[in-house]
Amino acid sequence: MRIPVSTYRIQFRQEYDFAAATAIVPYLAALGISDLYASPIFKARAGSSHGYDVVDPTQLNPELGDREAFDALVSAIQQHQMGWLQDIVPNHMAYDSQNLWLMDVLENGSDSDSFDYFDIDWNHIYEEIRERVLAPLLGNLYSDCIENGEIKLAYDETGLSVNYYSLRLPVRIESYARFITYNLGQLTKALGRRHPDFVKLLGILYLLKNLPAEAKGRERYDQVAFVKGLLWELHEQNEAVKELIAANVQSFNGEVGSPESFNLLDSLLNEQFYRLSFWKVGAEEINYRRFFTVNELISVRVEELKVFHKTHSLIAQLVEDGIFTGVRIDHIDGLYNPVEYLERLREKIGDVYITVEKILELTESLPTGWQVQGTSGYEFLNYVNGLFCDANNEPAFDRFYTTFTGVASSYDRLSAEKKWLIIEKNLAGDVENLAQRLKRIAGQTRSGGDFTAYGLKRALSEILALFPIYRTYITSDAVSETDRQVIQTTIAAAKKQVPLLQRELEYIEAILLRNNEDYLTDEQKADRLHFVMRMQQLTGPLMAKGIEDTLLYGYNRLLSLNEVGGNPSHFGILPEQFHTFNQQKVDHWLHSMNTTSTHDTKRGEDVRARLNVLSEIPDAWAEQVKQWADINFSKKERLGGRTIPDRNDEYFLYQTLVGSFPFDEAEFPAFVERLKDYLIKAVREAKVHTAWLRPDSEYENEFIAFAEKLLDAPETNEFLAQFRPFQAMIAEYGILNSLSQVLLKNAAPGVPDLYQGDEFWNLSFVDPDNRRPIDYQQRMAVLDQLKTKLPHNPLALIDDLFETRATGNIKLFLTYQLLQARKAFANLFQQGDYQPLEVAGDLQNHIIAFARTVGGQAAIAIAPRFFTPLVQPGERPLGTAVWKDTHLILPSGLPSTWTNVITTQLLQSQNTIAIGDALQHFPVALLVSS
Repeated sequence: MRIPVSTYRIQFRQEYDFAAATAIVPYLAALGISDLYASPIFKARAGSSHGYDVVDPTQLNPELGDREAFDALVSAIQQHQMGWLQDIVPNHMAYDSQNLWLMDVLENGSDSDSFDYFDIDWNHIYEEIRERVLAPLLGNLYSDCIENGEIKLAYDETGLSVNYYSLRLPVRIESYARFITYNLGQLTKALGRRHPDFVKLLGILYLLKNLPAEAKGRERYDQVAFVKGLLWELHEQNEAVKELIAANVQSFNGEVGSPESFNLLDSLLNEQFYRLSFWKVGAEEINYRRFFTVNELISVRVEELKVFHKTHSLIAQLVEDGIFTGVRIDHIDGLYNPVEYLERLREKIGDVYITVEKILELTESLPTGWQVQGTSGYEFLNYVNGLFCDANNEPAFDRFYTTFTGVASSYDRLSAEKKWLIIEKNLAGDVENLAQRLKRIAGQTRSGGDFTAYGLKRALSEILALFPIYRTYITSDAVSETDRQVIQTTIAAAKKQVPLLQRELEYIEAILLRNNEDYLTDEQKADRLHFVMRMQQLTGPLMAKGIEDTLLYGYNRLLSLNEVGGNPSHFGILPEQFHTFNQQKVDHWLHSMNTTSTHDTKRGEDVRARLNVLSEIPDAWAEQVKQWADINFSKKERLGGRTIPDRNDEYFLYQTLVGSFPFDEAEFPAFVERLKDYLIKAVREAKVHTAWLRPDSEYENEFIAFAEKLLDAPETNEFLAQFRPFQAMIAEYGILNSLSQVLLKNAAPGVPDLYQGDEFWNLSFVDPDNRRPIDYQQRMAVLDQLKTKLPHNPLALIDDLFETRATGNIKLFLTYQLLQARKAFANLFQQGDYQPLEVAGDLQNHIIAFARTVGGQAAIAIAPRFFTPLVQPGERPLGTAVWKDTHLILPSGLPSTWTNVITTQLLQSQNTIAIGDALQHFPVALLVSS
């Protein structure tokens, strides 16, 4: 198995294709990257900006280039002895006209070869979507869309289709008879009954009305194709037939202003295997599983063996060909049976590196039986980030946040509230479906017979709202102790919230824990297990939407903690927690990924590094915010009894500005526009004053106007005059935090992952802002300069880098030096153990240090933190003048001669290392035994 030394994530899209990636491969190799880490490259919907909306996983995405361009990229990677880690999407595909498997289902229903490819409930309780699949893809009410002439019938060589702007859906063959027979008398008059073409048309009608029900598979497809071909042949050969079809299309499409004229089209649509609806319907009534709440992404039944093999055929081929050397699995928690999937994947692709996108709570562990090398690294991100948040100042932040914003609820209470909001608004249909399944199970036995649908749904919803992790992994009658504890703890909490539903909660608990099943039939046991596994597929999306996509935009105590996989109620990580985490990682998931930014993170890694500085200076921060609020009070708008923005959104904005304000003045105009786009997304995600489902344009417009006033006329702006000196100070300390973060990512156990462009400062907002184009020419030029200057006078180079630190060159330098060390000492960093090092002296709390050893080789990482009491802004925290008596106490057996691979300086140790000596020239140190 090839284990990456390091990975570099690239976000492919039409504007950044295979050829563009090929051009930077030499740069990545020179930087020290061992493996390209690619976003999905399989055929996606036209214009996809991310690749997760796959329409055909058996093809490469033609928008990224042809096979020749792909092969050129493969050749470049292999010439540089690099690997390819590929992001794959087993959970879902695009609900789109280009998804031919889905279109086949919509045209042929249960006769489709793809009928069981998608996670659709064909026997839904609601009659209007029974034996049909909801298509909640309209921008307005169905009645408005059809009567406004936006839904149109069309005919071409492929047959009849229903069209709504770019959406094109097929028409089932059985509906052709209704279409052809309309106004057929006109054709009779034009041609006469004995005309050969009229006779042919009657023959087509006969075939349509007598398609044998027993015809299946290829036989049925051949018959349908034959009928369509005959009709098109008549259309092309006989002008009267062409005119009839054109006239019928026009008649079915109705006349705007005459509602009854659309009855023909409405009747035809009611016959289809799909029901078009307003997109908001999907939140409350749904009969297919989606990716989270995205109607345009329909889930795949990858648990079906034929679907698994079909969707993974190209992946397996590219692994077999030696092109893919590893895979990253997107949204593993969405799958019906993740354990079974991983076993099948391992069998199919063999002994290659596999990592999963998995969100773990602070004390949660990845199931040890999974056949993977680890996760994509969100837990590492949150542990490292928490190190730079000063836990001692949590009470001060609590007081000021509550005082300034009025938000007094605890994080746990807000968490439940926001998940309830999603249950009632965004996932109401999914929860209803699960509750109906539970009601049917309750009706199977005497013990559940008296439970009402309302009571069961209320109890179930309470459990879902209080569920503390993404999901459990129950797949049989065996329940792990970890899953058992989660369920029992959640049920106990739910009983406190709804004590009148204790019996319902206990009934659900017994089902989840697979208890009291001895007297059940095998079918009833299977029903219960299916319910459990369905519920497990829902808790993750609820957590993601309720917490990551709602609460993390509304609970704004310290935004650096509001990150994917994070829990903002944990104000900081203690060094011993970080060390324990890494020791457990060595024991179980040595090759899990270490990330600090991804395409999904809420803000760039260097934004978090800046904001963490605020945790060190709560009083100064509070004073600044109060001053800014006073200055900006007159800029707020007062409408309808409310002040816009409210104090919580205002506090969010101030932190956002502090964290993301650009170093370069030239970037300021673009920054303002980016900020405005981001703020709209943020307030909609928060779902307090506005939301995607119910936009409040008044609040949004006034919030944007407020932000514009804060940033308008920079030369004379009173707020900016107050803001910029403070922000510049935070940015200086943020640079030091960032450098420590880079060191920890590269020296700790695991595979360091670098997000595209992050070798420079990453001050991005959430997506799509974090997918902006990267200037690789600039990065290449800087790396070339560094490589030229470094061998001659590294200390002079470091001095120059500090003088120009705002450019980000210093971050690229550190990244380069660390990646070169990882390549040179690959066995040490890939297989080495992890030993926390004791720090002594006055400033011991300011140092994170650990050793990695394997065989006779050793390395020591030294990462400082909490810089504000150590140096003035812009000063370097170097030497004994800063670090005084602070030193490391080394365990016995470590070498005594070290090389600092960052500065190339030699260092001697005798049971201790003075921090001032190790950090004599650079703020962080990586010492490798000589």
